[in-house]
Amino acid sequence: MQIRKALVVSVATALLALSGSAGAVKVKMVPHVSKINTPLAMVQPAGDDRQFIVEQFGLIKILHPNGQLQGDPFLDVRNHIPQLWKDFDERGLLGLAFHPDYAKNGKFYIAYSGHLDFQGDLGKEFWWDHTNTVAEYTVSADDPNRADADSGRVITAIDWPQFNHNGHWIGFGPDGYLYISSGDGGYANDWGIGHNVTEGNGQDLSVLNGKILRIDVNGYDAGSYSIPADNPFVGKDGIAPEIYAFGLRNPWRCSFDTGSGALFCGDVQQNSYEEVSVIEKGGNYGWRRMEATHCFDYQKPDNHPTWCDAGGLTSPILEYNNCTAQPDGCKGVSVTGGYVYRGAHKAWDGKYIFGDWSKGFAEMDGQIFMGTKGADGKWSMEIAEVTNLAELKGLGQTQTGKLPYVLAFAQDNAGEVYALTSITTGPVGTLDTIYKIVPAD
Repeated sequence: MQIRKALVVSVATALLALSGSAGAVKVKMVPHVSKINTPLAMVQPAGDDRQFIVEQFGLIKILHPNGQLQGDPFLDVRNHIPQLWKDFDERGLLGLAFHPDYAKNGKFYIAYSGHLDFQGDLGKEFWWDHTNTVAEYTVSADDPNRADADSGRVITAIDWPQFNHNGHWIGFGPDGYLYISSGDGGYANDWGIGHNVTEGNGQDLSVLNGKILRIDVNGYDAGSYSIPADNPFVGKDGIAPEIYAFGLRNPWRCSFDTGSGALFCGDVQQNSYEEVSVIEKGGNYGWRRMEATHCFDYQKPDNHPTWCDAGGLTSPILEYNNCTAQPDGCKGVSVTGGYVYRGAHKAWDGKYIFGDWSKGFAEMDGQIFMGTKGADGKWSMEIAEVTNLAELKGLGQTQTGKLPYVLAFAQDNAGEVYALTSITTGPVGTLDTIYKIVPAD
């Protein structure tokens, strides 16, 4: 669906109608594993019965099929990550992806916020924050439950001006290429140090911020990787050839539908709206020209102009009000992208399970949503009513009788979906839980 040059208010109103809550679906949250630290991903390699859990402060742990969490980590990269702020931080160990041939070559990839690589620019020492890095590792030749910590090879490194809006979900597509989500660089409104003042990083095709990147880790034409020949901007002057799609603010958690192969991303917006998009090759998703389907002025972020040039932009499939600036009917403050369900409960087949970090910062109030594609191709969303919150409070896994902060989602090889949660706003302690999402009945 393309938004053309038009009165965007009418387009936005129509989209809100199709993405409004159609009711509530009842679910239960079944504890899957507890006593972990801010889990940001849980990945199961193809053909493997183990699940690998990414903890924000720098560990990857293995959950064995008997439900036991391995004591020694699979990989420890805490020495590669700056000291994190315990009250709230968006840096850390952010992503994990296993090579499609992992069973044969033992290669896997991590995304993390590394110490700043000045690359000869001493000015960055004073003003920039860190370097977002994707690195390749291999499993130990002697122990399948341990990585070779000395095998690390940097694939990509993007210097980052602020601590936030990192993105850096990573995953292999059905085409065998590695996809990397990249936020706009941080701060707010895609403005300030390290941002393109004229149009913002999201619209600047010469930089890698605010993009979905696509690379071939099996080649070395670009140094540590190759550029797929069919990337949309290959050979175009002034445009980074790694770019697959652009115009994103902070694509926080993406996933490929194991049925259709489509790439879904939850893209965190500014103060007024949140959005979910299906990423298409060469697509422009609007930031910072737009916030979701609404015109955006980076100097007056809460006052959306009634008209703007929205020509050539790809609209999200879903949007909802952000409680920061749109409290009426709001559903959260930061979208968390999820997965298309392909598990045993056939009534959910094809539904996109996603959520929101919380309806506010002061008190945890995580949200679970389900998106449904109608016969007309339009999407609607339902709020999931968690029916066993009182039981979870009794187990000490929620302090308020509300769902903890929803950090991320995961999907196992059977197509079941999990919510990765935390009872704190920052990476501290081992107090957190991953839940399997199941029908209430």
